[in-house]
Amino acid sequence: MNRKNYRKNKSSRKRTTVKVLLTLAVSLLICGSAFGIYLVKKAENAANLAFEQLDREKSKLREEQVEPLHDNISILFIGVDNSQKRGAASNNTRSDALVLATLNNAEKSVKLVSIPRDTYTFIPDAGHKDKITHAYGFNGPTSTIGAVEELLAVPVDYYVNMNFDAFIDVIDALGGITAEVPYDLKEQDENDKKDAIVLQKGVQNLNGSQALALARTRHYDNDIERGKRQQMILQAIMDKALSAGSITKYGGVIEAVGDNMKTNLSFQDMQAFFEYAKGGKPDVETLTVDGYDDMSTGTYYWQLKEDSLIEIQDILQSHLGLQPDTSSLSDSGDTTFAENKNPESLQ
Repeated sequence: MNRKNYRKNKSSRKRTTVKVLLTLAVSLLICGSAFGIYLVKKAENAANLAFEQLDREKSKLREEQVEPLHDNISILFIGVDNSQKRGAASNNTRSDALVLATLNNAEKSVKLVSIPRDTYTFIPDAGHKDKITHAYGFNGPTSTIGAVEELLAVPVDYYVNMNFDAFIDVIDALGGITAEVPYDLKEQDENDKKDAIVLQKGVQNLNGSQALALARTRHYDNDIERGKRQQMILQAIMDKALSAGSITKYGGVIEAVGDNMKTNLSFQDMQAFFEYAKGGKPDVETLTVDGYDDMSTGTYYWQLKEDSLIEIQDILQSHLGLQPDTSSLSDSGDTTFAENKNPESLQ
């Protein structure tokens, strides 16, 4: 073959290769766009199904309505102790886990506060003090939100209400989460089968049933540590959901929600959170109100320490921009609340 024909054939092969690469790129772009449109439509349908407005336009602690991305907001995550098999419509349903998240838009930061289920506090819809877990039995999320606002003195703008089924299915759809199991444990599963979940101490990948057992167990420590475990698991779900490899799993996550989640977040609100997290995972800080066991009445309650509660209220109000920032600690180092910024320390 002469040099001229060689150059011609080589040039032809290059053009063919470029065409193939361009075709592949265009095909991937079309498929990616189609998948994105499919996910958006699927998410919108699921969001519409899950949407449930409260019987109020806004919190009584707000002067005007807020919205994600533009304002500092709060979201109350309510885990309820039921499932389809246990009877999701039971009148005896209680909140099994309460975690309030405050989001500061300018700082791109999140503060998580766990509220132990046996916390003794005033429940507005009941008209008296009781365990905060009992608030849900009066008027569902509305009563629980009222009790949380009364306790922490901050507005609850949004809520996400999930039962066991949604919790398990979301984690399974993500392919499990990585979490620190602080000790060997045996725990009942979501169907109340005794010792069905067996876990060994250490960092490991947990499926939905295992993560639920770790979040629920009350046999190995106390309600404060239980709250820290729930915060850790919530952070692990956030980490997995925001990881690059999880985008192909979003369809399964959306399907997992189904009828097992209710929220007053609209589809547009949810889209705003993707913008919030677009620059990477927000800085997450976990807080716990200090307290003590109380059996003085013959019934067990978790009594909060007043100075610790006031400290937490100030931090949350500052984070939401409702008062000047007072979150810096005193020089004495004496703190009245438990603070954790590293999920690995929540053991």
